[in-house]
Amino acid sequence: MKRKILFIISIFFLFGDLLYSQSNSKTFEGASVFIKYYDRTMYYPGDADSNPVFVHISIKNNSPETLRFKLADDRMFSVDFNAYTLKNTKLEQTERLIRKRTTNQTVYFREIALETGEEYSFVENLKDYVDIPEPSIYYIELKLYPELYKSKYIELTSNRLTMEVRPSPSAASSTVLPVKAKTAELLKPEEISPDKVVEQTIIARQKSLWDQYFLYMDIEAMLLRTSSAKRKFSQVSADDKIRMLEQYKTDLMDSKIDGDIVAIPEKFQIEQTVYTQTKGSVTVTEWFKYPNFHEKKKYVYKVRQREGIWQIYDYTVTNLGTE
Repeated sequence: MKRKILFIISIFFLFGDLLYSQSNSKTFEGASVFIKYYDRTMYYPGDADSNPVFVHISIKNNSPETLRFKLADDRMFSVDFNAYTLKNTKLEQTERLIRKRTTNQTVYFREIALETGEEYSFVENLKDYVDIPEPSIYYIELKLYPELYKSKYIELTSNRLTMEVRPSPSAASSTVLPVKAKTAELLKPEEISPDKVVEQTIIARQKSLWDQYFLYMDIEAMLLRTSSAKRKFSQVSADDKIRMLEQYKTDLMDSKIDGDIVAIPEKFQIEQTVYTQTKGSVTVTEWFKYPNFHEKKKYVYKVRQREGIWQIYDYTVTNLGTE
């Protein structure tokens, strides 16, 4: 009899939780979560302090009503990062995160109120949440718990980011890190316009500055422009994918493939730039010097924006004759 009463009580609690979850989830239908890299740089395996991965998190109210949610002082009780390999295997959480959530403690929080169109942003270190065991390409996303982690049946999921983790310099002495000339500062892409991206890329090629040349280029997308490369890339391991990308860059530098994209113009002129919030194209006239004439070509560089950075992912070339 006692067991039956306990069973009935547990059923009531279960249905109560479900009803509460459904009613509250409707409250957050107008909320969205967006993530991007806060200060994008070169990422390597390692602990959170020596090589952090800072991610900028924004919560926006898209509804006509005031949005209210709880945000813990310790963000580990408000958000989760999920990271996946190319084979869609989920990476493990850090011991620090697990220990903190399984320890009995008081969670301090404040309630945030956002009016229509307003945003609230903060920055977190991905490596505080997820163990990055080895060099590879990963996909990351964030889950926000607007009623805190203990009420995680209510959650909001962000967009996905692609993260390339490179071998540690100490573990791969042959790796040359892209640095600015005459300084020890690592090169980092900046949030510049599509025409500036193309302009800097062409100038880098004129000066044979390969690290700067590849800085705004989506190497994976460029490699997968052919169906044969796309088919092979989909069939190999994560490590082999990284090797294919590095080999593609090497072949470009040796002018073994895609000769048009690595050809060095004597001069160029940007004719037209057209773009939306996420995609665009930059049309450029380029002149190539030969002993007795100049060859004139029209390049159309296709660009798209990822995490605030414009990248070249495709191109076309049209011959315009000689001068």
